[in-house]
Amino acid sequence: MKVSIDSNIKWTDRIWAAFIFFTRLPFWRVHQPPKAAYETVVEHWPLTGWLTGAVMGGVLIGCSHFLPLIISVLIAIIARILITGALHEDGLTDLIDGFGGGTGKQRILEIMKDSKIGTYGVLGIVFYELLFFFLLLQTASTRGTLYTFLFIIAADAFSKMIAGQIIQMLPYVRTAEQAKNQVVYRKFSVRAGISLFIQGALPMVVFLYYIHFAGWELFIFIPCLVMYFLYRLFYKKIGGYTGDCCGALFLLVELSLYLTCNLL
Repeated sequence: MKVSIDSNIKWTDRIWAAFIFFTRLPFWRVHQPPKAAYETVVEHWPLTGWLTGAVMGGVLIGCSHFLPLIISVLIAIIARILITGALHEDGLTDLIDGFGGGTGKQRILEIMKDSKIGTYGVLGIVFYELLFFFLLLQTASTRGTLYTFLFIIAADAFSKMIAGQIIQMLPYVRTAEQAKNQVVYRKFSVRAGISLFIQGALPMVVFLYYIHFAGWELFIFIPCLVMYFLYRLFYKKIGGYTGDCCGALFLLVELSLYLTCNLL
């Protein structure tokens, strides 16, 4: 049965739920929010990006002091994957498998839910990780570690803010019972939407201020364009979204930011 939403859920419980849901760090040992709070996790998704981005950037800077940059970049990417439990990568793999191998809505959803990884998924995640690795390496080698540190946090949080809009734009295509995590994200209120925007935009504003707002239009326009095309794809193929769609959307929007950064 779908968990009912308690309008009196504390905002602190919502934040705790987001960090527990989107990371593998033992926040649950400190506090256990009510089950209903997990339906609101997208409202604080960008805030978790502050943490995962800071850890990834921090690992990159720390390792670069005593290891070659190419190894430091690889370790930084591994660090984020370990923190998130490859949650978003799993979503991207399932999405590519389903959309690549499925010929209709129901078949696509069946493939996406299947725990087995197909050829499309393997090839997709390999090419994604290679592209992400080389883009991050190029950014760090040409722009410096402080620039890269700020950019990693900004790209992580901003991409999650953009990806989070999908739950407002499309219906969820499964039931709570069919969902992998037994949770259906709720659509957020205007107040929650403003909070989501601030969480995602603030690190980006800090980054753009650091680079004197050079090319700010592209840093906004290109990820939004990617978001739009993926929204259209989801609507056409399955008529809505799933949790896998959210994870894949975040990674692909973030990747577009790294591409933009290397084009400027």
